[in-house]
Amino acid sequence: MRFINPKTDFAFKKIFGSNQSKPILISFLNAMIYDGNPTITDLEIIDPYLASRVQYLKDSYLDVKARLAGGETVIIEMQVLNVESFAKRVVYNTAKTYSTQLIRGEGYFKLKPVIALTITDFEMFDNDREVISHFVFKEKKRLFEYPDPGMEMIFIELPKFNKQLDELETLTDKWVYFMKNAPSLEVVPSTMENVSEIQQAFAIANETNLNAEELKDLEDRERYIMDQQGILRKGIEEGLAQGREQGREEGREEGREEGREEGREEGIALGMREKAMEIARQLLNVLDNQTISQTTGLSVEDIQSLRSE
Repeated sequence: MRFINPKTDFAFKKIFGSNQSKPILISFLNAMIYDGNPTITDLEIIDPYLASRVQYLKDSYLDVKARLAGGETVIIEMQVLNVESFAKRVVYNTAKTYSTQLIRGEGYFKLKPVIALTITDFEMFDNDREVISHFVFKEKKRLFEYPDPGMEMIFIELPKFNKQLDELETLTDKWVYFMKNAPSLEVVPSTMENVSEIQQAFAIANETNLNAEELKDLEDRERYIMDQQGILRKGIEEGLAQGREQGREEGREEGREEGREEGREEGIALGMREKAMEIARQLLNVLDNQTISQTTGLSVEDIQSLRSE
């Protein structure tokens, strides 16, 4: 068997947002939000996935939206590319969902909590190694919670999850493993066979259950993501290679003029830095400061200075 990649927006919507996905989504949300406890017993999938309406290029940031039995709204997003200001976008979408619950004249008492669940295929928080991070409103120094906070944000960073099949213990472990590794599997692992909802997710993700239009949409979406990642990698590699060559040439000139080896080294470093700065400027509208810093070798302070120019 071959399984579609749940990290693409098309596949994610089909697995978790279709009319047949309610028990799957309940199990998934209980695992991600409530540590596997059966807190959610029922929900309504808002604007469920319909095969005839698939678009392989994302026109909405929210992949799946559900209303829980208690009135809470959960917005779920799967994000593969680490685009610029993504963290702000999550806050904006959460606040927007919360604030647009009311129509003119309605009282604030009608507001229900909003939970934003975001799964990323990149690391968002470099200073922490936990896979799941849960943010709520708290007093800054004494850390007590704000009364009726209204909004929560939960992040699952897939690259930080490194457990193997024989190490999966909890429902949360199994769902995160499914999200990260489903495309590389050929059969449903025996360690997951006791979770019927995960078996159902694998059944939906089985490529043999997709029609020709869905397969084309999936291939187009995966190609788009790979192209974007490839363009970024190629630009970075070519830019740094040019910077190294430019630096060597400038170093040779400076070395000849001054007759000192240190002049050559300084010239190389200067040329590489200038090229790195040029690449960083091109990435300002695409990536966040930390990612640009890791990519180019510049400091976060350098990137911030470029933004303020």
